[in-house]
Amino acid sequence: MEFIDVIKARRSIRKFKKDSVPDEMIMEILEAARIAPSGSNLQPSRFIIVKSEEGREKLKQCTPLPFVHNAPVTIICLADTSAFSGRDARMSELREAGAFMDTPLDGAGFAEAMKNRSVMSDADAASYLKFNSAIAIDHMTLRATDLGLGTCWVGMFDQKKLKEVFAIDSRYLVSALIPVGFPDQNPDQRPRIPMNEILVKTV
Repeated sequence: MEFIDVIKARRSIRKFKKDSVPDEMIMEILEAARIAPSGSNLQPSRFIIVKSEEGREKLKQCTPLPFVHNAPVTIICLADTSAFSGRDARMSELREAGAFMDTPLDGAGFAEAMKNRSVMSDADAASYLKFNSAIAIDHMTLRATDLGLGTCWVGMFDQKKLKEVFAIDSRYLVSALIPVGFPDQNPDQRPRIPMNEILVKTV
């Protein structure tokens, strides 16, 4: 499928067939997340795959949406706050790979920029990590569509309960739940506002 066709075909799917999703497809979806870009190359995205009956029973305690725990697979998407501890190493990797060539971050400017970077508040850091997690999630949903699978971004869950029942370490923030399966519905394209409303100006 052409990439633009994948984008156009992607829908929020809330009804799935009972068919199991092959592990190979799950790994392809995770690979799309793994190679997604992230700010400062932090790569903070982490995942828990829920596909057992026991796991689905746990999901029932965390979200009021039945299609989440009825899906053959649900991916719990996390952002690892400890990723910040490796920021210097990740930035150095970018520099060594030539990512900053012909920019102020190349050469002597790199050390100066690293020394003068601002310190984020906890709230800003959490927002930054979830922003990066969202990039990976979008890659996942598009790859799933390309594989003939359906997904849905779900933010309606009890983060505290989810972390409790799945024994998720405190360093992780839960970004979203992504149910995955073969679609048992074919919804129309959702309404979209016209281009002249999203393009503010060209200067």
